[in-house]
Amino acid sequence: MAKNLTTREEDYSKWYNELVVKADLAENSGVRGCMVIKPYGYAIWERMQAELDRMFKETGHQNAYFPIFIPKSYFSKEASHVDGFAKECAVVTHYRLKNAEDGSGVIVDPDAKLEEELIVRPTSETIIWDTYRKWIQSYRDLPLLINQWANVVRWEMRTRLFLRTAEFLWQEGHTAHATEKEAIAEAEQMMNVYSDFAENYMAIPVIKGTKTASERFAGALETYCIEALMQDGKALQAGTSHFLGQNFAKAFDVKFTDKDGTLDYVWATSWGVSTRLMGALVMTHSDDNGLVLPPNLAPDQVVIVPIYRNDEQFEMVSEVAKDLMKKLRAQGVRVKFDDRDTQKPGWKFNEYELKGVPLRIAIGPKDVEKGTVELARRDTLQKEFVSNENIVEKVVSLMDEIQDNLFKKAVAHRAENTTEVASYEEFKKVLDTKGGFILAHWDGSNETEEKIKNETKATIRCIPLYADTGTGTCMVTGKPSSRKVLFARAY
Repeated sequence: MAKNLTTREEDYSKWYNELVVKADLAENSGVRGCMVIKPYGYAIWERMQAELDRMFKETGHQNAYFPIFIPKSYFSKEASHVDGFAKECAVVTHYRLKNAEDGSGVIVDPDAKLEEELIVRPTSETIIWDTYRKWIQSYRDLPLLINQWANVVRWEMRTRLFLRTAEFLWQEGHTAHATEKEAIAEAEQMMNVYSDFAENYMAIPVIKGTKTASERFAGALETYCIEALMQDGKALQAGTSHFLGQNFAKAFDVKFTDKDGTLDYVWATSWGVSTRLMGALVMTHSDDNGLVLPPNLAPDQVVIVPIYRNDEQFEMVSEVAKDLMKKLRAQGVRVKFDDRDTQKPGWKFNEYELKGVPLRIAIGPKDVEKGTVELARRDTLQKEFVSNENIVEKVVSLMDEIQDNLFKKAVAHRAENTTEVASYEEFKKVLDTKGGFILAHWDGSNETEEKIKNETKATIRCIPLYADTGTGTCMVTGKPSSRKVLFARAY
């Protein structure tokens, strides 16, 4: 199975595009800007869904589902929200097709125009808050903690598989609270849930912070985020959580009676991650040989490949392989025994290396005689022989070891590619020669932020929540600055 991948050093963008397709994660569809997520790619997304869904439910959230179509008038009710999404909306104007009279094909029936156009959801705040008006009357109805798994459409002109597509899959949480304090605590909690997931399941270290006013979600008073650094030195926003204040409650007249009998508007949050995380997973860990998947999210953590020359050897090897598979599964390890006779072992080795399976076990007749198996790690490409007596314990420990190794490697990469600068000239030099995260003082003005963005294509990724980096002066204007912020060029 020839991989023939472009190397990361040669062309990182081309390497990514080729890898997503060749590793059977996804492909472009017949609809411009949309993708088909293939079974292997979807299996990884299902692992992500399962862990996130568990974490949401452990924090008291429930799943629901809301319509994909949103009346256009709903968007007019929250001004900043419509401004933020207006250029990306797909609009349904008619409800029927008919055959053309000249036989040229199917056309839109001009007599089937909708009285009010419907927006294909780019996000669900408006339809959900219109619904919440019916669900919330009293403090007894709060907090309302709802999540939905869905697809959304944002009409992108320049697309890339997983990272930016016209339609993508995601989850979106929408919560209502009795007080401002509770809503802020919810938004911060979900940022921490996302951070926990990114670091402990995806093995991706992230920086937690808040967005600047110009980078906030449309309609939010505060946007919390987690930012990750990819191997090419570009940043990727891996998750956001928004404190919406009472903006949507006021727009959709969602009020509640508190314990004292006072009528007031509820406080709101929304939060979400999408299939963009698939792109982050690929770009953080993978190498020139293919995908590298962390064990916690790999659909198959271990694959067993039998090596044999005849039916007799196959029966002998299969017996050992199936027994091992049974023992490993009893320990919670996801194992695949590849007994296909249509491909040779070498082809299979290549395939599983390309697909990033964390651990490969090869068993041949000589291994059976010696009572050993050969282990091959995907993260280090190291091989070793292990006795059958120790194999189960070894494999279980390797799952944690590989997971930890991938995280530590990504942390080291981020540390090596995070630079603090004092001047704008130094900032531009580092950006062009090294890239990565750059910490620098900023005067807090939109004008300076826009100037940096226009001149360098770097944006403020977040105002970090970790310890204060000290007061100083803005690298551009020389004006006072209370702390350094995180800059990078980004996806």
